[in-house]
This record gives sequence, C-alpha cells and structure tokens, in this order.
Amino acid sequence: MKLTDVSDQFKAMGINVATVTYDSVELLKEVQEDQDINFTLLHDEGVEHVNALGIRNLDYDPGDRAYGIPYPGIFLLDQNGVIRFKFAEEGFVRRPDFEDVLAAAGEM
Repeated sequence: MKLTDVSDQFKAMGINVATVTYDSVELLKEVQEDQDINFTLLHDEGVEHVNALGIRNLDYDPGDRAYGIPYPGIFLLDQNGVIRFKFAEEGFVRRPDFEDVLAAAGEM
C-alpha cells in the first residue's frame, strides 16, 4: 500500500498530507503530474529538515546520489505543529503500516 492509496482517507479525517524529499522541485512536479498525486510534495533544500528530525540515512556521504535520503517515515502533527506520532523504518525497503498510521490519526 502506498500513501497515494490512503491519502483520501486522511483527507476525510481532516488531515492534510505532505511529503518531504531531497528530490528537485522539477522532479517533484513531474512525479505529481505523472502519478496524479493530490497532496503536497515538498523539496527539502540541503536536507535541513531531514537532518533536524534525525531521519537521514547515514549510509550515504555528500556527493553520493542518495545523500540526503531519509529513512521512510510518517509524522502526525497536531494543529499546533507538534509531532504527536512518529512511524519510521530503517532502510528503504520497509514502509510504515498505514493501518497503524490511520488508527493513530483517528486518536488525534
């Protein structure tokens, strides 16, 4: 299951969805159009936010194509911007379980 598969469920709960990636703005626009993504895709200039959240995959050094890639994760923030739930996985193969994320979102 992908975020695009459940984004409407979040929207129905009154939750805004956004993603953060180190990919270029141009690539994000292309992906959003090609995959008909209806939520916000954000570019993290210099991986500042990924580093601040402590979720950067440290297996890659500056200059490597994958430098700045975060571990897969989902944060649920309340209306004041406070992180209430964090779901994260090390590595890039596994993703957080959306059933668990939706259940946590229902508690907010």
